This record gives sequence, C-alpha cells and structure tokens, in this order.
Amino acid sequence: MPIPARDGAAVERARALLRETAERLAAARARDEALARYEEPRPVLGVLQRRPTMRSLGRAWRMGALLLQADGSVWATGVSTRVAEPGRPQHHTASVEIRRAYRAAAIQGGFPMGETVNHGIAPIALDATLIGGTGALFVRAGEAWVRWGTDAPVELERYLGDLSELLLHPPEGA
Repeated sequence: MPIPARDGAAVERARALLRETAERLAAARARDEALARYEEPRPVLGVLQRRPTMRSLGRAWRMGALLLQADGSVWATGVSTRVAEPGRPQHHTASVEIRRAYRAAAIQGGFPMGETVNHGIAPIALDATLIGGTGALFVRAGEAWVRWGTDAPVELERYLGDLSELLLHPPEGA
C-alpha cells in the first residue's frame, strides 16, 4: 500500500524538526542526561560471576515522552534513575528494592553520582512506521504528533518548541 505523500512529508518534517532542535540544544549546551542499557549477567557454568550493570548508550535531552540525541535520533522514555549510593537491602517493597538495584547497576556501570540515567528505553524509527503508529511519536493526517500522557496528542513542532524552551531557559530554582 503506497504511503500518502502528505504523511511521507510529515515524516521528513519530523526528522528535520528533531535535528534542528538538537542543534539548538547542543549550541546552547543545554543539560542532557545519560542513556543506558540495563544488563543482567548470565551465569557461566551455573555461577553468577558479575553484578548487574548499565552500559552507556550515549546522551540525550529529556523532552517529556521523548529522549532526543544530538544527531536528531529519538528514543521513547523508559525508567529514569538518579545515581546515588544504593545502600543495603532493607527488604522493603519490591519497587524500592528494584530502584536500589538500578542505582547499584548504574554505579557498577561507571556513571557518576548525581547523574540521571535513562534505561529501559526504546529507539523510535524515523521512517514510514510512524504513520498511524501507536507509540509516543506518530504521524496522522499529514502531521507529526507526540502522545504525551493519555489525553489528546500534541503537534511535534509545538511540543519541541515548548520543551526546548524549558531546557534553554529553565525556571528559577529548577
């Protein structure tokens, strides 16, 4: 089935908008965050020899539901972890222990204290798969949209403009 010309053009505009936004943020040296992949060690001969770690995948600017890299590529957000001393297991709720394990894995991966590490993220292909897509970034009726929460989507251009302004000119105290 052929791609409608206006949807194909919307994909191209989305790529250009993402690249332009990344260039503007890079030029202003806006605050970015680490991207990583959480890795569980596999047992060797039935014995675990290593601890879970996080492997760096680069850096990106957090744009709400999107993580924008300097080359204009984009990821869907996942889990955000602030690197801090993990402490010892306290046998709290499972979610508390999972966050503790993520902090320990970030330290094991060499991320500095205080760094924000985004993991459990998924790359978003900037191609025809955006047309009619169900993810955070999609194209419909000749426009690129961002699904920000469960309510109405926001046009990509407006979305990037608003969030890049917050990164370029953060509110006092942020």
